[in-house]
Amino acid sequence: MRYNRLGESDLKVSEICLGTMTFGDQNTEAEAHAQIDRALERGINFIDTAELYPVPPKAETHTRTETYIGNWLAANPGKRDDIVLATKVTGRSQMLPWMRGDQGELPVVDRSNIWRAIENSLKRLQTDYVDLYQIHWPDRNVPKFGEPRFNPEREYDATPIREQLEVLKELVDAGKVRYVGLSNETPWGVHEFARLADEHGLPRVISVQNAYNLINRAFENGLDEVAYRENVPLLAYSPLAFGHLTGKYLDGGQPEGARLTVYPNFGNRYAKPGVVEACREYVNLAREAGLDPAQMALAFIRQQFFTASTIIGATTMEQLESDIDSAEVQLSNDLLAAIDDIHRRFTNPAL
Repeated sequence: MRYNRLGESDLKVSEICLGTMTFGDQNTEAEAHAQIDRALERGINFIDTAELYPVPPKAETHTRTETYIGNWLAANPGKRDDIVLATKVTGRSQMLPWMRGDQGELPVVDRSNIWRAIENSLKRLQTDYVDLYQIHWPDRNVPKFGEPRFNPEREYDATPIREQLEVLKELVDAGKVRYVGLSNETPWGVHEFARLADEHGLPRVISVQNAYNLINRAFENGLDEVAYRENVPLLAYSPLAFGHLTGKYLDGGQPEGARLTVYPNFGNRYAKPGVVEACREYVNLAREAGLDPAQMALAFIRQQFFTASTIIGATTMEQLESDIDSAEVQLSNDLLAAIDDIHRRFTNPAL
């Protein structure tokens, strides 16, 4: 396993990150703990979670993922320093009225919400600090989760970015958070967070966690340059496009226990024209090259200059092992060219 430094920090994270959004829904606590154990045995030192998890988000399950991880940490007290632990504060939403309990307050990224969120996350995680605290999605009008365009008619009063950074600085100064990051951000957003931090002596974001995969390479259109020039590398989530890039859903496949079998309406961002055709092309290319399609998709992400870590999620130990094995797969220049050829014919169908 290789490791990369996150931005201007002293955090070195494994190229493969253990994503946990299935813990508490598709995975039991015992299965979650077994995954953490195996991931660490294989050299993974990076675990990503969120107060919202598991997903799809539900009132009766949210926060359960952090609780499972916290119980593992409590049972393995000597291993906290071996882990780079990341979690997230929920972004602004009218759809999550239960996120802040009975306070009658919808989640936004302001002082009250951030402080309440971190205190509760630390209790559930049974730790005094998190290494990386991320804003799950922006607290302003932006296209979210597969929306194709920015719409200025949807503008609303939002928490200013400088104010968000000032609150995050309070968390850093209090020792509750070591570093801060972003998620589901835009090029303008990443640049603005970096600019304001530099101008006002506030914490600099060290990573951005966005969707990136073979059928959604939007990160390459602007965010790649920002990531390079501002030293804010990508933590790539949804690297297998909800499993589409494994080929398991082709020809009407509905594997038992698979995410889109259990929640068929959850992956709407992938229910778009061209997705099936593009996935078939990538799966066939991988098989012709003698590669597992999932491992080819993961290796492609790992080999990008802007990627610090690829966040995998597995519901079975077999999937976990195979995903971790992808760290040793190196795609040739010819294979990368063939991938780009498919991309030119099927450009970001899941955008």
